[in-house]
Amino acid sequence: MSEGPSKRSSVYREADAFARAFLSGMARTGLTVGGLVLVVAGIVLAPLPGPLGLPLTVIGLMMVLRGSFRAKREFVRLQNRHPKFVRPLRRLLRRDPEIIPFAWQQALRVERLALPRRYRFLVKTRKRMKGRRRTPD
Repeated sequence: MSEGPSKRSSVYREADAFARAFLSGMARTGLTVGGLVLVVAGIVLAPLPGPLGLPLTVIGLMMVLRGSFRAKREFVRLQNRHPKFVRPLRRLLRRDPEIIPFAWQQALRVERLALPRRYRFLVKTRKRMKGRRRTPD
């Protein structure tokens, strides 16, 4: 008498649970270390011409935050203490970051910090360009 197709039952094994926990710990450690390397590389490359430093730093920070519970807690504390400085970084850490609006906001912020009011030109240029655009009828 045949019993038909045999069902494969999953059996809980202590060794499998240990291996799974060990490998996930190794993966977290790898993410954290790799993220730290990218953050340091981004900071080193930031003063050089070209936009390579910021993306490397953001990607590295994403990796560190995914891999380390302690880093997540510290990031939340930093966010609660200094929301004005962390908000732009959080905008880049989203799943689908809005890069153009972020860059525009940062350019306006830098212009406001660096130039006196009479020499600021970004907002005036945008208003002039917006007035030139015409919607199709």
